[in-house]
Amino acid sequence: MKLISAIRRGQVVLLAAVLALLTVPGHAQSARLELKNLEKLSSKAAEVTDVTLDGDLLQMAARFTSKSDDKDAKQVSDLIRGLIGIYVKSFEFDKPNQYTQEDVEAIRSQLAGPGWSRIVQSTSKRDAETNEIYLMKKDGRITGIAILVAEPKELTVVNIVGEIDMDKLGELGGKFGVPADIAPKTKNKKSAEAGHEKK
Repeated sequence: MKLISAIRRGQVVLLAAVLALLTVPGHAQSARLELKNLEKLSSKAAEVTDVTLDGDLLQMAARFTSKSDDKDAKQVSDLIRGLIGIYVKSFEFDKPNQYTQEDVEAIRSQLAGPGWSRIVQSTSKRDAETNEIYLMKKDGRITGIAILVAEPKELTVVNIVGEIDMDKLGELGGKFGVPADIAPKTKNKKSAEAGHEKK
């Protein structure tokens, strides 16, 4: 009986190991970032924007905006229908140095994973500001985008998951917590990506 029990336990362990191996690639290819490590910054920030819009809430937003007579609202509706989620964490501080480099690297380390590629990096030593844009692609389609903005008194991460039309992405600027200046950022991205592909 002990031998049978040991065999059964071994089978369970083996099955668990196989399942773990099967699920890791899928997780590694996920375009959604883990942003919980930033939640501790809320208590230090003067202003916090925290957006988690996915599933039924995202589709509800799509239906709501589609009913508007505003042309831009309808374009936004068409854009977000193809999305899986919009996630934003943005913190504005009264004083500099309220977040650490480790906080930033926790995000960058995820963006160094399979599928992600950085296509824009803009750094200003004068203002101590860094802007980075990352894309995740699958079969030639963009399935995720991440924007990281780090300034002395601000830290912002935007994570959009789902098939994305980059020509229309700027229409999300100023909506759902997405920075209003996302349009010029993505225009810079296009020129940078074009130059990258020529190399």
